[in-house]
Amino acid sequence: MMEKFSKVLIPLAIVIAGIFIAGAFVYINQEKVGGKVSGLLSPQQAAEKAIDYINQNILQQGTTASLVNVTEENGVYKFRLKIGDKEYDSYVTKDGNLLFIEGINIEKKPEASAEEPATCEDIKKSDKPLLEAFVVSQCPYGTQMQRILNEIVKNIPSLANNIKVEYIGSVQGDKITSMHGDAEAQENLRQICIREEQSAKYWNYIDCHIKKGDVENCLTITSIEKEKLTACMADSLKGLKYAKEDFDEQNKYKVTGSPSLFLGGEKVSEFDFGGRTAEAVKTLLCCGFSSEPENCSQKLTESSAATGFSETYSSSSGSSSGGGCGQ
Repeated sequence: MMEKFSKVLIPLAIVIAGIFIAGAFVYINQEKVGGKVSGLLSPQQAAEKAIDYINQNILQQGTTASLVNVTEENGVYKFRLKIGDKEYDSYVTKDGNLLFIEGINIEKKPEASAEEPATCEDIKKSDKPLLEAFVVSQCPYGTQMQRILNEIVKNIPSLANNIKVEYIGSVQGDKITSMHGDAEAQENLRQICIREEQSAKYWNYIDCHIKKGDVENCLTITSIEKEKLTACMADSLKGLKYAKEDFDEQNKYKVTGSPSLFLGGEKVSEFDFGGRTAEAVKTLLCCGFSSEPENCSQKLTESSAATGFSETYSSSSGSSSGGGCGQ
C-alpha cells in the first residue's frame, strides 16, 4: 500500500526511520503524537493516533489523511483512511504503537498478477488438446501465425490433429466479409473449404500460399480439386455454413484480432512461451497434453517467423515478431 501512496508520499528513507519487514509496519513515535500512552486504546483512539502519525511524518505538506472508519480484525484495529479522493486500508496494534501500512493474509494464496507470464502448469490439460488459431488470410500477422503452425506440422506431423486454423469474419446475406475486404474474405472462404473438404491438402496449400499468395499456382501444385472447391465456395449451404461455424466460435471467444490463440477453449499467449516462434507455439500446445507425447521433446526453430508473404520461414529484415490485425 505504501506504493499506492506514491503520488502523495515523500521518499521513505527520509520520513520513516523505523520501518521493518520491507515497509510492512511502522513504529509510531509516541513523542510526535502527544506523549506515551499506557495500556490499550479504543479503536477510535488508535486509529486517530495512526492518522496523526501519517499526517505528521509521511504525507507531503498540504496533503492530509482523514479517518473513514475503524473496526477490530484479527487482534488489531483495521482502519480506512482517505487521501484526496482515494481510500486505503491500514492496521494499527491495540496499544497504538505499531502502524501496519498494509496487511497481508498469509492464509490466502496471492492472485497471480495479470502481467505475470503463464507457465506450463497454468495451461488447461487434456488427452486431446486443440489449439485454435484465429486469423485472416491477408493480415501479415495472420500469415505469420500460419507460417509458425505450418512449421510445426512439417516437423511434427502428429500434432496436426491438435491444431485448427479458423477464420475471423461475418456473414451478411449470402456473402462472407472480412476486415481487409472482399479479396481477403474470398481467400478465407477458399481456405475454409479446403480445410473442410480436402483436409489432407490444407497444410500443403498453406505452405504454398504463405510464400507469395499465388492462389492459382498453389491450387495447381497442391493438386486441389478445383471443381469441388468452386462448388463449395459458391454453395451457401456448404461454404457459408462452414464459415459461419468459424464465426460462431469467434463470437463465443470474443475474438477481435488476428492472430488469436485458444487452447482447450481458453485464451493463451505465445509470448508467455517465447514469442512468435515455432518452438514457443509448439511448447504452448504440448503443455496442453495431460501426458506429453514423446515428439514434443523435438526442438524447433526459435527464430521469429516472418510476417506477410515470405519465401522463407524467417526474415533477414528484422521484421517485428509481434503485432496483429484488429477489427
